[in-house]
Amino acid sequence: MDIQKDIKEVLFTTEKLAERTAEIAAQITRDYAGKEPMFVGVLRGSFIFMGDLVRQVKLPCKLDFLAVSSYGSGTASSGQVCILKDLSEDVTGRDLILVEDIVDSGNTLHYLVEMLHARKPASIRLCALLDKPSRRTKPVEVAYSGFSIPDDFVVGYGLDYAEQYRNLPYIGILAPHVYEK
Repeated sequence: MDIQKDIKEVLFTTEKLAERTAEIAAQITRDYAGKEPMFVGVLRGSFIFMGDLVRQVKLPCKLDFLAVSSYGSGTASSGQVCILKDLSEDVTGRDLILVEDIVDSGNTLHYLVEMLHARKPASIRLCALLDKPSRRTKPVEVAYSGFSIPDDFVVGYGLDYAEQYRNLPYIGILAPHVYEK
């Protein structure tokens, strides 16, 4: 099966993703100089972006992960956030950078920020590779944003549709024939 045929258009090439990720890493390195931030990846979508990002941050840092579900197998958020895997580390007094693949409605990140604030970190900043502001229903402030995108369903570079397409080395718009069945 050739998954490339399911891509309507490539939005961001491998090279463009690498370039923007390096810029975000440089900004984080400047902003957290003298600190040891903890990167918290939101699984599964953020794993490729976060891996590329933290390898370019020039600071000591820690990593942890949360796994949440709000999409199921559809193309729109269900609105309900379910924690599938909680953090392994205590975040009290830590500077957290919550790393997400895409900010859509904002519901998931809004929920996670509220949950993490209750654990008394020193700070929480959001980092998202993609931002879809036209879909926002909950207020979230993204400190580090890769790209603003139109209201299309995108896959690749960790983002999926029904657990497929995460392995594409670029971000593309999924062709409607895949999900309009």
